[in-house]
Amino acid sequence: MLTTFLQNIFNALQWGSFYSMIALGYCLVYGVLRLINFAHGDIFMTACYIAFFAATGLLGALGGTGWGVFVLTLALTMGGTAFLGVTIERVAYRPLREKGVNRLYVVITALMVGFILENGNLAILGASSRRFPDIIDKEIWQLGSLVLTNFKVLVIAAAFSVFGILQFIVQKTVFGMSMRAISYDKFAIPLMGIPVNRVITFTFALGSSLAAVAGILFGMSYPVLDPYMGMIIGWKAFIAAVVGGIGDIKGAFLGGFILGFIEIFVTAVFPSSFKDLISFVILLIILVIKPTGFFGVPRSAKI
Repeated sequence: MLTTFLQNIFNALQWGSFYSMIALGYCLVYGVLRLINFAHGDIFMTACYIAFFAATGLLGALGGTGWGVFVLTLALTMGGTAFLGVTIERVAYRPLREKGVNRLYVVITALMVGFILENGNLAILGASSRRFPDIIDKEIWQLGSLVLTNFKVLVIAAAFSVFGILQFIVQKTVFGMSMRAISYDKFAIPLMGIPVNRVITFTFALGSSLAAVAGILFGMSYPVLDPYMGMIIGWKAFIAAVVGGIGDIKGAFLGGFILGFIEIFVTAVFPSSFKDLISFVILLIILVIKPTGFFGVPRSAKI
């Protein structure tokens, strides 16, 4: 009984890590622009495919698996996904922002960008699923009757590392202070000499890079890729960010783990077909009790 409980704890930490890393990307963009980037789940999906092609090419060029392949794949994936995020901001969001349109139109644009990424992937690569290549060897660690893998530990460690690095960037760097300043008053900030567009570009690059880290680790852990894989994971990560308090880094990080624990322990008690139903009911109850999420604060603003 205790072993099963501990096993579920680690499973929940792993899934919570995926949700948290993606939720942090939502949190960054919303914190600066008050924009819910609904394309973020599909940026995660695209990151998985970028990692797939990068890993496949590197394995062919280097002739074997190892941590070197992993680090190079991670770097290429983060670079490619950051470029994608910056391109989306420049092409889809900035023209609307410069025209001062209602945020509703920007939200609709974000949804359309997500559909473009999904269907573009489908049109170019086809509907067939692809298997993510093995870039590091999987190790199984037996701690008594508890079974862990190096992938599971890597995912959890990566999530906490990403959170710590992001906290440092936002709280201690010039760009981080500029991001917080724009979040506070985006109209007065240009008068102070802060390059708003440059900070927003950096925010999209950073948020997309977080999706890249989640993407490569997800591909290694669950190596079946398809064009629609980012849809449900993206929506769940967004809900996790809302539960934690969207716009707050600690809240988004906590919300991902809350969702991960709820899903795993619901599955442990009920049939798996009830997982999403019961999980979302629990999350709905949390939001009814505390609509702003655990760390969120009430704001008066149009969508």
